[in-house]
Parts: sequence; structure tokens; C-alpha cells
Amino acid sequence: MSASETLVVETAARVLADLADPQTIVQKRDDAWKAPLWSSLQEIGLDLAWASETAGGAGASLGDGFGIIREAGRAALGVPLAETLLAGWLLDRAGLTAPGGPMTVAPVRPKDHLTLDKTGRVNGQARMVPFASDVEHLVVLATGDEGPSVALVRTADCKLKPGKSLASDARDTVEFANVLPVHRARLKESGGREKDVLLLMGAAVRAQQIAGALDRILELSVHYSQQRVAFEKPISKFQAIQHSLARLGGEVAAAASAAASAADTIANTSFDDDAALLEVAAAKIRCSEAVEVGTGIAHQVHGAIGFTDEHILHRFTLRLLSWRDEFGDETFWSLKLGELITARGARELWPLLASR
Repeated sequence: MSASETLVVETAARVLADLADPQTIVQKRDDAWKAPLWSSLQEIGLDLAWASETAGGAGASLGDGFGIIREAGRAALGVPLAETLLAGWLLDRAGLTAPGGPMTVAPVRPKDHLTLDKTGRVNGQARMVPFASDVEHLVVLATGDEGPSVALVRTADCKLKPGKSLASDARDTVEFANVLPVHRARLKESGGREKDVLLLMGAAVRAQQIAGALDRILELSVHYSQQRVAFEKPISKFQAIQHSLARLGGEVAAAASAAASAADTIANTSFDDDAALLEVAAAKIRCSEAVEVGTGIAHQVHGAIGFTDEHILHRFTLRLLSWRDEFGDETFWSLKLGELITARGARELWPLLASR
């Protein structure tokens, strides 16, 4: 990590620690913390770190943005910072300027598709769109006669059916019926993978969030095991607890490694390279698998207290389980990975793996 990336990540960590501390949020039980947090993020330019300066952003590197997203995962952040970063990145790839304020993207599910008619209006349905009811603008990837295009759409021009994730974050169904975009432009070439570019980048983003949140629940679990006393000694002294924490540590390390490798590949190669698909698919699969194991261990270590509203563990585990299924679950990416390997042939499998 370069010095500039370290500075950006440290700044993000400080802002989130000061204004989005999970324990403070749980105790206050309201959303008053969101406005000052977003104001601070905008003031520093963290919300549009991936958008170029000419497009109204900070022009930070992909590494900077992934570092910010990992810190957002460590905070179990319940505001659309990751989605706004992703929206700014998508707008920038089409040469469009980002508006102010939080944004989200659509579609986020592999089977959902949006279309552009001959007049440039957006049609279709996008399910489980993160924070759609909390933002003024959506950035959508839609397919028309000229191929995939990026469109900036007002949320008020769409029909929303409210929904919630496991963590009670907005996950809304958005209906696009002849919606006229504020701006639209053809997506820059991505080597034939234009229609998958949002899924690929979104999966890499969710992998980073998962890695960050898993790292934090490991810290919480280790700390709690050292404080909780049973039979006159900390439960961290019991072999069964030590074994569980060691396994959790292994899952966290595997998820962090996979997510970091995918982020590094995206930062240094194009989406038309098979390496990008290989790394992103592997990262989303491995991180999603780690969620299942990691959340279970964390709650086992914490016992009943981890399920209570007063404890912060549920802020992490419920979001982890939600992020696991977004931008393609492990089944979807396993099939994609299988298709890639099958298409290349058996003789290319080892060279492909060895190249990573």
C-alpha cells in the first residue's frame, strides 16, 4: 500500500470511528448520526473518491477506494458509502459528472436487466436495490440498441416498493417505466464484458466490505472471550473456544487475502482479462463462504448476548449475511468460474491458476 493510500484509509478510519461508532449507534437507536457523517465524508471527498476531478470527484486510485470500503465494512456502515463510490466509478466510465449527495446503483441481481428504448428512456425492474429509498439519484446500467449505457436517474421518477435487508437497511424494488434519465452515455469499452462490469465491480466491493466486517467480528470475539469468565477463568482459556477462534482467524485471513487479490487485479488489469473474472469470482465465493462460518463462530463465542439489540455484534453479522447474496452469491460466481475454466479447456487450467 502506497503512502497516499495509507493516508486515505487512515482518514476514513478516523472519520468512521468518530462519527459512526457502532456502540454509539446502538445506544442512541436513531438515525441522527447519518447527516453529520455524510457531511464530513463529502467535505473530505471520500464519497466520490473514484470519480475523476473533471467529473466532480476526488480522482483517487482504485486502491484508495477499496481501502475506504474495507473500513466501511469494519464499521458495519449502514449508509450508502460503498454504493456512492461504485456509482461515481460507473458514471466516470461513461464520462458523466456525479451529482452531489448519496447515490446507489442498479441492477444488483444477476437476473435483473434494464433496457433503453429508442428515445433513451429506461425500462425494467431492479430488485433489492441498496438504499434506493434513501437517495435522490440512481446510476443504472441499461442495454439498448447501441449496447450497454450508463444513466443517471432521479429516484423520484421511479416507482419504489420498500424492502429491508436482514440488517434493516433499505433494499427496495425499483420499477423503471419510461423513465427519462438526467444524463446518459455509452459505457466505455470493457472487452466484451460491458454488461457484467457492474456485477464484477460490485462483487469486488462486497468482498472488501465482508473482509472488513469479518476482521472486526474476530476482534470482538477475541476481546469478549478474554473478558467473559466461566468456572472462575476466562473462556479464552478453554480449548474449544481457542479452537473456534483459530478457525475464525483462518476464515478472516482467507477472506482478506481473496478480497485484496481481487482489488489489486482490478486496479492493474482490464475487465476483458480473464484474470479479473477469475479473481473477482474467487473472492466473492471465498468471502461468502467465510461469512457462513465466521458469523456462526462469533455468535457461539458470544452466546446469547450477541443476539441482543444492546450488543453490536448483530450489526456486523446481519450485514455480512446480506452482503453475501448481493452482486451474485457464491452459487452464481461458482457457475461463472466453471464456465470460464470450461471455455479455456483443461490444458489452460493450471497456467491460469499459476499466473495468479
